This record gives sequence, C-alpha cells and structure tokens, in this order.
Amino acid sequence: MAVPVIMPRQGQSVESCIIGEWHVSKGDHVEEGDKLFTYETDKATFDETAPTSGEVIAIFFEEDDDVPVLLNVLVIGEAGEDWEQYIPEGATADGKGQASEATAEEAKEEVSEEVEAPVTTAKPETVTPVAEGADQPISPRAKNFADKHNVDLRMTAATGPKGRIIERDVEASLDAGYTSTTAAGTDYAAGIVGSGIAGSVRVEDLAKLPELQDAEGAAYIDSVASILDEPEYEDVKLTNIRKVIARTMRNSLNDMAQLTLNTAVDMTNLLALRTKLKNLKAAGMDEALGLPLLENIPTINDFFLFAVSRVLKKFPEFNAHFYEEEGYIRHYNRVHLGVAVATDRGLMVPVIKNADLKSLSQISAEARELAEASQTGSINPDNLQGGTITVTNMGTSGVETFTPVINPPETCIVGIGSATQKVRQDNEGNLELYPALYLSLTIDHRAIDGAPAGAFNKELKQIIENIDLYLMN
Repeated sequence: MAVPVIMPRQGQSVESCIIGEWHVSKGDHVEEGDKLFTYETDKATFDETAPTSGEVIAIFFEEDDDVPVLLNVLVIGEAGEDWEQYIPEGATADGKGQASEATAEEAKEEVSEEVEAPVTTAKPETVTPVAEGADQPISPRAKNFADKHNVDLRMTAATGPKGRIIERDVEASLDAGYTSTTAAGTDYAAGIVGSGIAGSVRVEDLAKLPELQDAEGAAYIDSVASILDEPEYEDVKLTNIRKVIARTMRNSLNDMAQLTLNTAVDMTNLLALRTKLKNLKAAGMDEALGLPLLENIPTINDFFLFAVSRVLKKFPEFNAHFYEEEGYIRHYNRVHLGVAVATDRGLMVPVIKNADLKSLSQISAEARELAEASQTGSINPDNLQGGTITVTNMGTSGVETFTPVINPPETCIVGIGSATQKVRQDNEGNLELYPALYLSLTIDHRAIDGAPAGAFNKELKQIIENIDLYLMN
C-alpha cells in the first residue's frame, strides 16, 4: 500500500520548511528509519526518516523548495502502484524527482556570448596547449581580458562556440596561474611556471628555459601542473539558517546603537566552589549529601546564567524588547534566557523559559539538554524563540574579551570570556595572581544608558564573586 510522507510541523510557529538535501531518489528501496531528506526551518535543520519499508515511487519537490508543512513530499510503496492521487498543490517535480516541464522550460535560458555564464568551479578543463603560431579564435572581450592580465592563451582551453576562447576560459587560466609579467610577455614555452607572484614568468626566468627541456625539468613542470590543476576554491551553498543569521546580524548592527562595556570578575570563590563540588562527588558524597548540584556539577557558564536570571529583576530595561518605530519598550515580568550554542549548522539560541523561577541545578540541566538538542538537530523550533535576553560564551575558545552582537529586538546581550591570571596588590601591598574573567555587556544605547549598564555589570560581578554566599539565601 502506498504511503505518502508529509513535511512535518516542527513547532506551532512553523508554517513551511525548505528541503535542503535529498538522500534518496525515485526507485530506491528504503527500510523503515532510513533518512529520506533533510529540511530546514529558519532556526534549525532536521532529517526526515522513512515511516515504513518499500520503494520510493514518487518525489514531488526539489532541493531548495519551500514546502508548506503537512504537504506530501514523496510516496513510498511498491513499483507500479498508483501515486498520482497524492500529488500536492504546488509540486515542482513530476513524481520522478525531476523538474516538471513548466519548471524545466523556465530554466532553459540561453546565455549569449556577450553575457557569458559565470564560472562555477575554479578547476580548469584539461588543457591542450595550442601550437605556437596557430590562429586560435578568441572573442574580443576575452582578448582584452587576456592582454590586461598577461594570460598565456596557449594554455587556455576553449569552451565557446566552434572552439572559440571566451572570457570565462581566460579567467580559468588566470586562476590556474598561466600568466607572465608584462616584460616577459608570452615569448616562452607554454606552461612554464616562473618565480614571480603566483608563478608569473619573469624576464630572468626566460634564461632558464634550456634547463627545463631535460627529464628533470619536465618532471618539475608536470608536478607543478598537477598542483595547479587542483581547484583553488570551493563554493559552498549557504544554508537557510546561515542566511537568517546573516540577515539578523546585519540588521542588528544597522538598526541599533550598540555599546559594549567590559568588566573583570574575580573568579576565586566560584572556581573554589566548583573544585569543592568535584571533590565531594569524587569522594562519593553525592548520595550521602543529596545535593542536586553534585548530580551534574554546573559549568562556569551555568553559574553566569543563574546570576543573570537573578540580577535582571533589578534592571527591567535589560529584560525587554525595544520597538522604536512603534514607540514603546516592552518589559517582561519573567526571564526567558537565551543561551547561544555553536553547532555544525550555525549559531542557535535555545531559550530557558522562566529562568528566574528555576534553581541553579535546574538551569544547568535544562541548558545542557537544549544544547544537545541544538547540536544534534533535534530541537523543537518553539524552543528557539521568545528570549528576552541572551548570554553567549566564548571562553572555551580562549577568547578573553569580545563584542557580542545583540539579538533584536532584545536590548542587550551578555558575553563571557575565558578565565586568565591577573595581578593585584594584597592588603599588605604585595603582588599576587588571581583568576579573572571578563564580562562583556553590549547594550542598545537607544534603550539603555551607560550608567545603568555599568550598574548592571557591577551587580552581576558581585553575585559571581560571592556566589557561595548568594546560594545560601
């Protein structure tokens, strides 16, 4: 029996998803649980698996298609079964996984020589040197480009009509390094790599030409040619998530008046507390004491998340969304704490809802769960929205201080750097080392002034430096 596979709804706020990559083709046999296709929301990437075993008998959409949720994407069944009843509205494929005739016709656009198609790869075609003195046909634009950049046309493959060299062919030779300096011109054996910039042949190299005619010289040329034959670069398609990140970050910097304040925090007490917790757990005291903090010892980032969730109650303008055009700032009564997480798919910001009502151990556990779900691609998109403030940590990368970028329409973002050793004077005037960490707070200066920003950092610093006493409350 034919079984249609629909585009899943990942969260109540998701209306459509983009097909990122197909893992099967029409006619493939799949087992239940096999990956069928990858799809993206504007927040995360997911893999859809086969709900049953059988043959893929129809595919209705192509990669990059934006497909409404709950719409049929493909059909699994047996060869020869009828699948046309499952064709969804707006399908761009004909059930064979190929673009429909209408779509294919629209894609067939002839590119004239005057508007040449862009080069899609840096790897030049196999080059057959043109015999010296041969009259190789070349377009005027290609000739001008070659003269301007001193490209050796004898090492240029022709891909234009009737064996004609066109501009993209010359660009490929330029990328491959088949050039000479202006002084050397082209009076040398085709394909010789010189001592100039990017292998350009210089006048001095012309005197060495006889040396390159022996076996050793030929081997050298072959070795260099094989290196130049490798692609110089690779164009990687942007994912939908990366496009959203780029757009959000650009809008953030364009639309806000961002200011960053950096404050050094003494980490002596916090690090001592974590060491004590680790020693108690190692000694098997976790069960005897029954402390939640000993089950999963909080990270440094967890302590900061906890501290931020508490200090925000005194600074409502920091736990807010700013709407300049609408003419108001929205203060939130609860703290919905965004936690920046680096993933293979890009930066994600899952949200710990009502963080101000949760204990340190609860925040630690939820942050860990959300991070794992983000990194595996299994997070619900509903957990990636609704944040009122964001905390981002670059400390694990060894970054001491940085300028975090605000996630609009939030009014600020808290950045955590790495702990380093600093020098200070003790009470007796002697110099001593102590562990310090920089707190980087970026504010939207339209909504928050410098004075309250400094007060916020001071309050957060005091909580962290006295965290052992604060947790006793």
